[in-house]
Amino acid sequence: MIDVGGRTLLQRALSHVATAQRTVVVGPPRDVDVVWCEERPAGGGPVAAFAAGLAHTSADRVVLLAVDLPFAGPAIDAVLSTNADLAVLADASGRLNYLCSAWHRKFAEGRLAALGDLAGASMRALLGDSSVTVVEDQGGWSHDCDTWEAIEAARSRATAEGI
Repeated sequence: MIDVGGRTLLQRALSHVATAQRTVVVGPPRDVDVVWCEERPAGGGPVAAFAAGLAHTSADRVVLLAVDLPFAGPAIDAVLSTNADLAVLADASGRLNYLCSAWHRKFAEGRLAALGDLAGASMRALLGDSSVTVVEDQGGWSHDCDTWEAIEAARSRATAEGI
């Protein structure tokens, strides 16, 4: 519920996927009209959250987007423009952010089944030795608000750029 540029991080994330057939948010329900669910076990990590959300969708292509990426809108179009089993946003240093990605459903389901126990599993473990199509960040899309310093930087950018 952190505010960046007059909108919460959740509102920003939802605006990035506004054209989706169905939007599922994994976490405690808020007053927003989407499908809500929680991972099992609660706090089970990103793979368990992805599996929980995926279970509430039926699309052949699924976007995974963390709420703490306030400038990821253009990245969603970029990862969806590929036809890869998995397309992932990479920051300027080349670090992959699996929480901004587009998956073919059958590939995602197969990787989840192969992993077995999802609780506490990392996204890297989910992929194993699978190939990934990398989408390079072309505009600060991968700015991750995972510290208070990063949140303040995002707020400054949003103000400066009017976004």
